[in-house]
Amino acid sequence: MEVRRSARRRRTVTAYRDGDTLVVLIPATMTKAEERHWVAEMQRKLQRTENRRASPARASDEALLLRCAELSRRYLDGTAQPASVRWVPPMRTRWASCTPADRSIRVSERLRHVPSWVLDYVLVHELAHLRIAEHNTRFWNLVRRYPKTERAIGFLEGLSAAEGTGLANVDG
Repeated sequence: MEVRRSARRRRTVTAYRDGDTLVVLIPATMTKAEERHWVAEMQRKLQRTENRRASPARASDEALLLRCAELSRRYLDGTAQPASVRWVPPMRTRWASCTPADRSIRVSERLRHVPSWVLDYVLVHELAHLRIAEHNTRFWNLVRRYPKTERAIGFLEGLSAAEGTGLANVDG
């Protein structure tokens, strides 16, 4: 953890993660007791935020399968039922992939740490492939039933750019 005091900061306290380090920004005039209080408070707030973002689907392949069932019910009228969904080592050219013939979905380990709404988008995208294999208008109409589709695509494009992988789409 790192505490940074600022003479310009008057009242506000802010916290964020820089890699594995928690950085807390506080006013320079704060006492040590106030610093301890606010550091503990910001740790709690950040932990709550991170816990809300974490998807239970990250836990196991079985949890991914259960999440797919829920997403299929919610956004695809329950009509996309995979036979298997599993985490796989990072793929070089995709975030995830689907084989409609055997109804299997594979999700890159890279996505274990994205916000849950991004993982949900990827799963909805792959579930839609169980109904429509190609990326045509009907396919995208299904995928866009998920309300955060555009936002998630933007997130993945940014992540791809930051990683320098060139992965722009979920599955090419």
